[in-house]
Amino acid sequence: MHQVKIKNSEATYSVGKIIGLGRNYLDHIRELGNKVPDRPVIFCKPASSLLPDGGTIKIPDYSSNCHHELELALLVGKTGKHIQAENALSYLAGYAVALDLTLRDVQDQQKNKGLPWEIAKGFDTSCPISEFTAAAKVSDPNNLQLQLKVNGEIRQQGNTAQMMRSVEEIIAEISTFFTLESGDIILTGTPAGVSRIIAGDQLEGTIEKVGSLQVSVA
Repeated sequence: MHQVKIKNSEATYSVGKIIGLGRNYLDHIRELGNKVPDRPVIFCKPASSLLPDGGTIKIPDYSSNCHHELELALLVGKTGKHIQAENALSYLAGYAVALDLTLRDVQDQQKNKGLPWEIAKGFDTSCPISEFTAAAKVSDPNNLQLQLKVNGEIRQQGNTAQMMRSVEEIIAEISTFFTLESGDIILTGTPAGVSRIIAGDQLEGTIEKVGSLQVSVA
């Protein structure tokens, strides 16, 4: 089992499902030329996609266009179904810095064929993630600065206040489709600025009050 831990704590969680939310920042929707969705765009990544802080990304040989997507990650701390938005934050154990790596060429091919695109999202090492900061230490997850540097150059910058759906709304809506269980991870979408990464790149993501993540590309 893949496990994650809460920083400065003995608490560890066995990871169940990783649920991603697409198209949650308007500028990112526009930069890819996508339509603004009426309902959340939800996909899943396997736990085997996790890569710890300091790890090395391995881009599959069936892709030549892997994009970085910096995201706030949520760690579910207790089981819930049909969670009400006003109670949603009480279901979280922590927050982390994550990357939702996407094989954009493979994703586009799958979309054009009307096929699922998990193979573009769920490959090994496609979900680099930091240690989690305890939820109690983040008073407002809907107002956090995000930044991603690649080789020291800022590529992505934004604030979770720009999300189309708040953290509470994300949890509530996802829980109408899936029972959320302790150890599940939710990825909340990415701001504008996604672009290709290649071998040798060094990535550093930071989220205010949450922490930082550093990984490299093989």
